[in-house]
Amino acid sequence: MDQEPSNRFQEIISELRMVFAGRGKLLDSLIPPLVFLVCNAIFGLNIALWASVGTALLIGLLRAFKRQPLIYAFGGLGGILVAVIITRLLGRAEGFFLPGLLTGSLTFLLCLVSLLLKRPLVAWTSYLTRRWPLEWYWHARVRPAYSEVTLAWTLFFGLRLLLQLGLFWQGAAQVLGWVQLLTGWPALVILLVASYLYGLWRLGNLGGPSVEEFKSAALPPWQGQKRGF
Repeated sequence: MDQEPSNRFQEIISELRMVFAGRGKLLDSLIPPLVFLVCNAIFGLNIALWASVGTALLIGLLRAFKRQPLIYAFGGLGGILVAVIITRLLGRAEGFFLPGLLTGSLTFLLCLVSLLLKRPLVAWTSYLTRRWPLEWYWHARVRPAYSEVTLAWTLFFGLRLLLQLGLFWQGAAQVLGWVQLLTGWPALVILLVASYLYGLWRLGNLGGPSVEEFKSAALPPWQGQKRGF
């Protein structure tokens, strides 16, 4: 029997906390670009660049004061500095969002190649987070679920990339910035929740073993994976 909705909701919240645990980059990827967009619209490009650097530096100093690892404290500042340098070299405000375009392109390519190799990227991300046996992900009654979710990721990142490239070449910096922000972490949270719910349903539909059943070499029929994807 399926879990009660309230229990499933608590489960999803717990899973998201595990996925985002230690993701110090989350704040960095939202606040400085937002400051850049607002300042660019009101004060112009030069002030927007300085304001974004100042914001990233302030976030880094706050993290250092809280004794967080330096990679979290100043990693975001490094990303902002790269964006500022690219913007200066191009002389165009949309250059600020070019690093996001490049990382999005890389994610899309990784998804696509992983599907072609029949080693779906979502399985790798789950493995790195949970450290379940890698062989379990490649089980004939497990892998299809991860392949289908990875296909959904491929479509999402591909469509996002096409939209952002079009805005970049049009020179629509403000629209590009808002699209990049909204299709960043906010959209990714929705994608992760949908992936988790579909993935668990698909695993149950496939009738494969759970992680624990795989570890113990249990024979079918299997109970299947009830939590975690």
